[in-house]
This record gives sequence, structure tokens and C-alpha cells, in this order.
Amino acid sequence: MKKTPWCCSVHTHADFCDGRDSLAAMAEAANAQNIQYFGISCHAHTPIPNDDGLVLSRDMTAYRAAIAGVRAQYAGRMEVLAGIEWDSWSDVTPEGFDYWIGSVHYQRSPEGVYYSMDWKEEQLAACRDELFGGDALAMAEGYFRAVGAVAEKKPTILGHIDLITKLNAGNRFFDEESPRYRAAALEALHRTDPNGTLLEINTGGVSRGYRTAPYPALFLLQEWRAMGGRVILTADAHRKEQLLFGYDQAAELARTAGFTEAAVLTAAGAESCPL
Repeated sequence: MKKTPWCCSVHTHADFCDGRDSLAAMAEAANAQNIQYFGISCHAHTPIPNDDGLVLSRDMTAYRAAIAGVRAQYAGRMEVLAGIEWDSWSDVTPEGFDYWIGSVHYQRSPEGVYYSMDWKEEQLAACRDELFGGDALAMAEGYFRAVGAVAEKKPTILGHIDLITKLNAGNRFFDEESPRYRAAALEALHRTDPNGTLLEINTGGVSRGYRTAPYPALFLLQEWRAMGGRVILTADAHRKEQLLFGYDQAAELARTAGFTEAAVLTAAGAESCPL
């Protein structure tokens, strides 16, 4: 079967974390949709109280075993890749997986209070007011510093680089055209290795009704192309019906930014194919 970006879905979550469906159901749906390269990337454990029950346990033995079982089941029909979405506050290593997605979901105060960047507007507002004295652009700058630190660890995929915009529809919290905002986002991008990390075009915010366009913003994609980086289309799927959600829209965004190819992640590594 000819490789296309539509034959790969590797940012996915099952009920080992906050996904709604079992790994077996996700894999079955992937195979039914002719996905050739299916990766599971459940959220790595963190010590954050709000994450309790929504991330993997620190002991990932059962998770690894379940992936191995699904891989054996679909051998010769679909490659099943073992992945993990590693957060800036994760307290486990991403080593030993076929790939890992590096992401930032929280900022933390010196007193140890965690503020979610994408969960509830109340938490984002509290982060702005309590941690940054009401300066939402300073909050964005803090977020992108954390993204840059994750990027420097050279994840296989840098996850939803501008996730902080998820709850910012209509510039509710900050102006996404602001020079301060753009400078902070570009600084994080420039800390990313275009030869070692893929930048995802992620449709998860669209599928869950928070956004009308995938992450990241066009100006970031255009700069990434100028840097010689590669993109991969992802759905950030939390349900089996979402495995290829919005890929057409993501591909169009990539083409608008000047990309003619996207990556497909295989067991042998990332391969490029036409958009």
C-alpha cells in the first residue's frame, strides 16, 4: 500500500490514561481505517493531583505488555508502535519506547501549585493572575520557555507547541498577534532541532470543539519550514472515531505553509511522503 500521511496515526490515547476506548478497540479501528502505522502514546505519569487517574501509572509494565499483545495480533497487517506522551512534569523516563511526544500542559508556582494550560478557563485565569500578576503575555512567555526546555530534549515529536491557545478563542486571554507572544513562540521553536524532531500538526483542539484550526499557527509552520524541519499530521485522538480526524484540514494548513511532504512514523523511523 502506498504511504500517505493518512496511513499514520501516532498521537493517540487509550483508557490507560484519559482516552475513552481500550487499546484493543483503538487498534481495531485503526486497522479498519487502513492505517498502516498506528502508535499509542498515553500520557506519562506525573505527580500532579489533577492528573490522578488520567495518566499512566509509574509502573508501565501492563501498558508495555498490552502494546506488545496488540503488536503481535496485527503483525503483517499493521505496524503497532509503542509510544508515550511525556510532559514537562513527568516523573518517569521516556526511554525504551519506539517514539515519544514531548509536551507541556502545566505551569507550576514556586509553592508547588500546578496550573493547567488547556483544561479549564478558570485554571488559565488563575495562572495569569496568581503566577504572573495578571499579565497574560508573561504567562504565555513562561509557557513557551517550558516548551523550549522540552524541545531541547529532542523528542521524536514536539506536541501541540502552542497548546496555550486552546482556550484563547477570540484572544480572550492574550493577543496572538502581539510581538511579545510571537517572539516567545518563535524562541521555543528555535530551540527545536529540525533534524531530530518532528513538529506535529495536531487536530485535537478542533475535534473537541475548542478551535477551528489545527495547532500550530501558520507563522510557526512557516518558520519551521524555513528551518528545514518536517511535519507530521496527528489527531491527538482520545476516541477510536478520531484517529484521522481533520487530516485534510491539517494537510491544507501544511501546504499553505509551503510544505509538500509530511512524515510517516514507522518502526524504522520517520519517512517522508507527498501531501
